Amino acid sequence: MKSARLFSSIVLVLSLICCVSCSKTRIVQSGGYTYETVSGDPLKARIYTLDNGFKVYMTVYEDAPRIQTCIPVRVGSKNDPAKTTGLAHYLEHLLFKGTDEFGTSNWEKEKPLLDQVTDLYERYSSETDTLTRKRIYQQIDSIAYEGSRYSIAGEYDKMLSSIGAKGTNAFTGNDLTCYVNDIPSNQIRQWLEIEAERFRDPVFRLFHTELEVVYEEKNMSMDRDGSKQWEALYAGLFPSHPYGTQTTLGDVEHLKNPSIQNVYDYFNTYYVPNNMALCLSGDFDPDSMIRMVDETFGTLKAGRIPVWEPPIEDPIAEPVEIDVIGPDMENVMIGFRLPGTDTRDAELMLVLDNILANGAAGLIDLNLKQKQLVINPYSALNRMTDYSVHYLNGRPREGQTLEDVRDHLLAQIDSLKAGAFPDWLPGAVARNLKKNEITQFDRNWSRAFALVMAFIQGKECESEVSKWDYIYSLTKHDIVDFANEHYGDDYVVVYKRTGQDPNVVKIEKPAITPVELNRDLQSDFLKTLSAMETPEIEPVFLDFQEDIKHLHMKQNIPVRYTANQYNDLFTMYYLADRGKLHDPLLPIAMRYLEYLGTSKYSPEEIKQEFYKLACVVGTSASDEMTYVWFTGLDESLTDALILAEHLLADAQPDKEILDNLINDILKQRADAKLNKETILFGGLYYYAKYGEISPFNQVLTEEELKTLTPEDLIEVIRSFLNFEHRVLYYGPADEEGLIAILDEHHRLPDELLAIPEIAGYEELPTDEDKVYICDYDMKQAQIVLLSKSVNYNRENVALRSMFNQYYGGNMSSVVFQTLRESQALAYSVYGRYQSPYKEDRAHYIFAYIATQGDKLGEAIGGMRGLLNEMAESEESFDASRQAKLRKIQTERITKMSILWNFEEALRQGWSEHDIRKDIYEQVPEMELKDVRSFFDEYIKDHSYTTVLIGDVEALDMDVLEEYGPVQELSLEEVFGY
Repeated sequence: MKSARLFSSIVLVLSLICCVSCSKTRIVQSGGYTYETVSGDPLKARIYTLDNGFKVYMTVYEDAPRIQTCIPVRVGSKNDPAKTTGLAHYLEHLLFKGTDEFGTSNWEKEKPLLDQVTDLYERYSSETDTLTRKRIYQQIDSIAYEGSRYSIAGEYDKMLSSIGAKGTNAFTGNDLTCYVNDIPSNQIRQWLEIEAERFRDPVFRLFHTELEVVYEEKNMSMDRDGSKQWEALYAGLFPSHPYGTQTTLGDVEHLKNPSIQNVYDYFNTYYVPNNMALCLSGDFDPDSMIRMVDETFGTLKAGRIPVWEPPIEDPIAEPVEIDVIGPDMENVMIGFRLPGTDTRDAELMLVLDNILANGAAGLIDLNLKQKQLVINPYSALNRMTDYSVHYLNGRPREGQTLEDVRDHLLAQIDSLKAGAFPDWLPGAVARNLKKNEITQFDRNWSRAFALVMAFIQGKECESEVSKWDYIYSLTKHDIVDFANEHYGDDYVVVYKRTGQDPNVVKIEKPAITPVELNRDLQSDFLKTLSAMETPEIEPVFLDFQEDIKHLHMKQNIPVRYTANQYNDLFTMYYLADRGKLHDPLLPIAMRYLEYLGTSKYSPEEIKQEFYKLACVVGTSASDEMTYVWFTGLDESLTDALILAEHLLADAQPDKEILDNLINDILKQRADAKLNKETILFGGLYYYAKYGEISPFNQVLTEEELKTLTPEDLIEVIRSFLNFEHRVLYYGPADEEGLIAILDEHHRLPDELLAIPEIAGYEELPTDEDKVYICDYDMKQAQIVLLSKSVNYNRENVALRSMFNQYYGGNMSSVVFQTLRESQALAYSVYGRYQSPYKEDRAHYIFAYIATQGDKLGEAIGGMRGLLNEMAESEESFDASRQAKLRKIQTERITKMSILWNFEEALRQGWSEHDIRKDIYEQVPEMELKDVRSFFDEYIKDHSYTTVLIGDVEALDMDVLEEYGPVQELSLEEVFGY
């Protein structure tokens, strides 16, 4: 499960159906139930209210025979008692542990032991003597182990996996907790039975091991400078409101003194049906669905919900400045406190935010990013129930102070207040937001989450004018007036400075006896569930000749076409198999292009022209591929294509822009060496595969960069389309019309150049154990184990797919259940047999675990043990096999994904057919012994290159030496500069 602040700006919830005119709301009866609907709602949502107050939101979307489900609860970290913070989040974790009906093999014997654990935790949380606490904890650990003999760890996850669910998870925010699943549409009844039982009367078994997982999650957040920065910002903005006075993960002292009884009380208070909802988007019949929901969730009993009285914050009299110190790169974050979502200002704030920054034509985009005054400046809005936060962020260029960045960002607020933006911009923002809404509502997750936020924020029919009417009516005058009213010196600025944080507190590792997993046991509930009959869904496989129109434009350039039958949006790519390894100037040239204008348009003007078209344009250059892409409304296709072609052919050199870009690249390279994810998954990972010289660190030197001329890069840009390439198109244009547009406007040389061969990099053998470590100031250690296997193998595609599903595929997999659920060694842990990018390269065994430094030996040893001796469970294997088949049966590769799937098939030699067909035909005949044979041949007894990042002073080097000679690498060795 994950925890995160939910930023409404991440998912554009632009059609919360209750925001529209009351006069458009209709009460409809169908199938014996009454629901509300709103005319003009793009989701065509139905809103039901059961007799117990349980709300049900439905939107039908028949893209695939699947349903995105969300169960939101109106309780979040703001509702945590001040003296026991973290309750909402910890409860979220415990609601995966089962009830007296599932998750147990013998409830009568398990219950007395769990009751003892509950009583002991009450003594433990109130005891202050260290030795006494230690003795009580030893009792807890001993009795909990006895209880685990009757528990069935992970049975919830196993059930969801076996019915073909994907994305099983949950998250906790300030205002809500939400439980999510993506399920096959033929498994509705089973899923409803599981979920209704889950929330009926949960049992918080395996409490102490899950608490240790939460400790690990807390440790992860304390190792993340970004998390500390967010906490500081909200603490400054909200000195009285729980948004700032407490965190979702809770205080360390509160986590150290848990009470199971408090968690039960919290559940009984807030998890009542009149405080919950079910939000569904997918392929189903609403009349049938509501009957089944009523028969399951309708049996839950309503309760009295505490009235939430949000604390009222006093105005901020003057700027609040806060320093946050940590090893990661420096940046500045500025936050303004704004009204919550219960006013129409919520929509105005969204438009205002996009006038500041929209990725193309906003004040920050043009005045800071385009003019290269700040690295990665942006603006975003977090609209919450009680208050909202508008925040600005940026990183300093070489020679800049954080205060300089602050001043640049605040200057854009001053420009906003002065109305220093064109009159047409609010209207263009509205059109682009509408386009974004269409894009978002092409996915079940976005549709369901829009309904979640409608429920959580309690939207009512308050206005006679629809939201979109209101958004389109907003003028420059409206925006300026709001800005002058709400943006003064009442802000908080957090300076993230690089250094050693003296305030980090580590949560010490308790002694835990690994609990029993009982993988081969089944509860009676699961047996009953498994016996339920379900209608079969036949799989649909891609036919690359039928699903893709293989067209050609002039000079026989391939055009791969898939029709958009859902809406009026198009996406087009110019794609070439030529990247950094072919020409190291390519990625730099493509970045340079983003800042350039043409002989007709200044750099600012060309971005405004794209934005006026509600079109987004971008570039990307990887090791072996480069593409230019643009997307927008189909009515703008020709204009957008002409503009993109004009930019590629007529980009004008600019020495000052290049000099600034080179300085920024050098600064970003230095910043990358401060980021632990880049160090581990970039530098160390590639070092393990290739050694000292790798695709990762083969970049132009500082001297080579500084000798580049604008003409060097302009030549690369203008010659991009001179090489062999292809066009990918997904949209509503007809085939002949598309080819006619391309033939007329796509500029080509008389003869295309062939893509040159590259020498490539040799993947090193991993026939001896070795350990590489980079020093980093952190409390956890993040570890990757890597072992090279055979070159790409077409013959065992089904077996390796089945192995990954069984061993490391999800929360019910062997790796997760053993190392997290049983041994509580990590919050994040997974493993898989990796397939290569191209068929001429090797598979790899890959495993990852993040753990406290004092668990280092247990973590690596536990993972190595699972990779050397296969953990076997017939029950788990059967569930994994069912999960694999049901996912394939209900998976539909559609839209742009068809084209990308074909691209991958070409690289791996499968272009004649969909490889999922092979998997689907072979998996039913597989037995556990087949996976064991795969394990014995490709996994067992391998040597590993282990790479990790952590505090060298705090880690036990003797433990690491057990897994090979240890070499500490400098950042210069890893990054190559």
